[in-house]
Amino acid sequence: MENTFTDLSHINVRGGDGGAGCMSFRREAFVPKGGPDGGDGGRGGSVIVEADPQLSSLIDYRYKHHFRAERGTHGQGARRHGKDGADLVLRVPVGTVIRELDPETQTPAYDIADLTQPGERVVVAPGGAGGRGNIHFVTSVRRAPAFAEKGEPAREHWIELEMKLMADAALVGMPSVGKSSIIARISAARPKIADYPFTTLVPNLGVARAASGQSFVAADVPGLIEGASEGRGLGHQFLRHIERTALILHVVDVTGGYEGRDAVEDYRTINAELAAYASELAERPQIVVANKCDLPDTAYAVERLRAAAEADGHEFFAVSAATGLGLDALVSTCAAEVARLRAEAVEAGPALDLTERWERERERRDRKISVRREERHAWRVTGAQVERMVIQTDWDNDEAVAYLQHRFDRCGLDDALAKAGAVNGDEVRILELAFTFEGTDDAPDFDEVDEVEKDGVILDEGGES
Repeated sequence: MENTFTDLSHINVRGGDGGAGCMSFRREAFVPKGGPDGGDGGRGGSVIVEADPQLSSLIDYRYKHHFRAERGTHGQGARRHGKDGADLVLRVPVGTVIRELDPETQTPAYDIADLTQPGERVVVAPGGAGGRGNIHFVTSVRRAPAFAEKGEPAREHWIELEMKLMADAALVGMPSVGKSSIIARISAARPKIADYPFTTLVPNLGVARAASGQSFVAADVPGLIEGASEGRGLGHQFLRHIERTALILHVVDVTGGYEGRDAVEDYRTINAELAAYASELAERPQIVVANKCDLPDTAYAVERLRAAAEADGHEFFAVSAATGLGLDALVSTCAAEVARLRAEAVEAGPALDLTERWERERERRDRKISVRREERHAWRVTGAQVERMVIQTDWDNDEAVAYLQHRFDRCGLDDALAKAGAVNGDEVRILELAFTFEGTDDAPDFDEVDEVEKDGVILDEGGES
């Protein structure tokens, strides 16, 4: 049967293009000098990712990889504004991390958001801004502006969706140590069970309930091997699901399996891989579970493993998934420990909906201006906000071009160029266009800044580098 569990997907997203603003003047009978009345273009719809507690995998993004929001319509005369495009909401499981992918290497560049609460959302592809009509450009000296802004084309890019299970406890260990058998015994989960390694290829979730009435969600994580932290045996795909769990149930086969492995060495190997993958996992509360203790000639291995676990400060249980030996006590202890960890989390403060934070960070990235030198007297400027200004300008209209220069000064671009070392007459490149820099007379000479600013500057939202 084909595996339908998907916990990592790459998708291409694009918001809707913004509609163009209208350049129009009021024309009515007996009103010979009507003022500007061009309406604004509608904003394009955004692509939004929202955490949905009803979903358990990223299967919706396994076969479809391109998502587009609706575009805005153009503005019209008589102050009629264009219609905004509809947003497109993509639903993902709670616990999904969203990352920006480098357009060339398709490797993660930075985290966009980490959706850990139901209903939490983040804009991953904002819609293009609608162009402003000429009614917005009236000033005391410009009474009849004969220009309007173009709509902003939306940006298209690839993002990564990575789901990490939101379980209370994770059963980890070498392949075929009996993790699936244990979770099947203590919960209603029915994972595939067989007597060969790597029977479990996807995580399984089950709800375990103790006699006290306390319950917890347990995840059966596929078997790990030495080198898992470096990706061996699909290690990275499995280890990601342990990161969010509050408690680790470390299952060890005291019989040594078919290979006759040493139980204590297995225990040490898995702990080393957890620590190598994420150092905080070494500090995570852990209960060591010796499985298959009903089989003969295991007493010595059980006592050696018990001594090693207790020396590390971990609780120890000797159990048998086949007979049920020791499982009731294990479940009761796990439920109590999970309840304690939950109480500590509540005392630390309620979980926050970080939707506003993700939006603020996106807006901050949008306002950032980067300046770097490409040639001796040529500079490359990048940044979503400044590029948007260029795109929305009607280059066939002298008034519009003059207004763009005013916007450059207001957003801090001229200061950023001067700080990077640009001098009068230098070429400034933004997208496919080039401008001549007209800075201050006391701007530093190129040779003076060559030793100081080899890569230019990055100006953040407040004008601070």
